[in-house]
This record gives sequence, structure tokens and C-alpha cells, in this order.
Amino acid sequence: MSSHTAGTGNTMTGLFKLLRPKQWTKNLLLFAALLFSFEEIRSETILSTLLGFILFSLVAGCVYILNDYVDRDRDRQHPVKQFRPIASGQVQPAYALLFGIILLILTVGIAFVMNPLFGGLCIVYFLLNVSYSFVLKHLVIVDMMTIAAGFVLRAIAGGVLIHVPFTPWFLICTMLLSLFLAIGKRRNELTLLEGNTGSHRKVLDNYSVTLLDQFNTIVTTATIISYSLFTFTSDRTIHLMWTIPLVIYGMFRYLYLIHMKNQGGSPDRVLFEDKPILVTVILYVVSVVVIFAIFE
Repeated sequence: MSSHTAGTGNTMTGLFKLLRPKQWTKNLLLFAALLFSFEEIRSETILSTLLGFILFSLVAGCVYILNDYVDRDRDRQHPVKQFRPIASGQVQPAYALLFGIILLILTVGIAFVMNPLFGGLCIVYFLLNVSYSFVLKHLVIVDMMTIAAGFVLRAIAGGVLIHVPFTPWFLICTMLLSLFLAIGKRRNELTLLEGNTGSHRKVLDNYSVTLLDQFNTIVTTATIISYSLFTFTSDRTIHLMWTIPLVIYGMFRYLYLIHMKNQGGSPDRVLFEDKPILVTVILYVVSVVVIFAIFE
């Protein structure tokens, strides 16, 4: 292999890494609409949701590219982030930016052709994340609410793709659960900071572990109550109530990991690395499918 070919291959690998595929698990929330609209599960709705998942992930990837481009000098000083493709020199900054612009135009274009409303949501999601990266992440409380809003947009996008309306309870549950994860993430960052971590988010200076624990108590309670009300009032089978213990266990397990194991910094990593959480999620999905299949 020539050095030119090796260099090109290396750049291509770097461009793919810039999209942070490990973070794409967050976009699995697009499938929630399909899960709760069991009668709509057909090959075309599965394909639409799958394509929507890929497009949403690529839009999110464009945000990561922009972040890495802007933060490249700061990342070079960071013990972990210095290995990111732009900071390490694997990808030239100009190439990365051009790749991000072309990818965003193509992705949003395909999204609009698929479904104009879905295309609009992709643009809103991109703008929300860019606003978060440059402004909103520095605003106390607003930073966590913005993260939650991103998850709600994913849930709405999943519904738009298969043309099903959402109950307000479902969106409230999504928002509260997302807030729960965002608070856990901030708490983990704050705990690490007390052990001294070099560079950190300035917004963390406005939080304390006690305050975040109070937030989590409120949000945990509200999530469990909202989900319980959702199972009883969503105009679906009342047998969804049998999934309430799984939701309670999952949230309690996550709180245990946050408080006793100092985890929670990366919810997507916790999902795959903590077997009880993973088993709970799988059991939950299977339970919902079985309940809809039998009782509807």
C-alpha cells in the first residue's frame, strides 16, 4: 500500500470517528414510537424508523464535527481529548469542516424528501445542539433542560416518521427521564471534579452534589408517577401497568450506580456495561411487545 493510500484510509477512518458512532445509541429513542404503536409495526415503518435513526445520528455527528473543530486547540491540551481526529492531526481541520457541511446538507435534504416535518425536526435538533455547544451549556439548569429537550425531539421525530400522534404523558415521561440522566451526568462530572480533573465545565461551579441530589429526588418521583399515569391513561391496554416495577427498578439501579459506584457520566456506556440495567431494558421492551400482542 502506498503512503498516499494509507494516508487517505487514515483520513477516512478519522472522519468516521468524528461522527462518534458510540454515541448513536441515544438515537434508539426514535424506535419508541414504533414500540408503543404495536399495530403500526410493518416492514415499511421499520425501514422508515431505521433510516430516520441513521439520518438523526449523522445530524448529531455534524454537531460533534463542529464542536471538535472549534475546540481543537483546547482538546490538544486535554489528556483524553488530544486523541480525537482533529486534535491529533489525523484529519485536517478544513477537511473536517467541509465534510461536516456536505454531510449536513445531504442528510437534511434526504430527511426533507422522506418527510418534511422530520426534516424540520432535524434542523431544529441541529440548531438546538449548536446553541447548547456555544451558549446554553454555560447556563445553570438550562444546560440540563436542553439535553432533555434533545431527547424529546428524538421521541417526536420517531412518531412523525410513522405518522402516529403522541400522548402528552409519553412526552412528559421522556422529558423527565432525560432530565434524570442529565442530572446524573452533571453529578458524575462534579464528583470527578472534587477529585481534581484539570479542565472542567464552568457551569459546574454553579452546582453542588446536594442540589443535584435534590433535583434527582424530585425528577425520580415525577417520572415514576408520570409513567404510572401514562400506563393507565394512554388509551392503550391497562396491562401496561405490569411494566411499572421494571421502570422503578431501572431508575433505582441507576441511582445506585450514581451514588455508590460514581457512574452516570455516560448513560450510553452504563446501558451496555451494567448487566442489570441492560437486562431490565430488554425485559421492558419484550414485556411491552408481549402485552400489546396479547391484550390489544
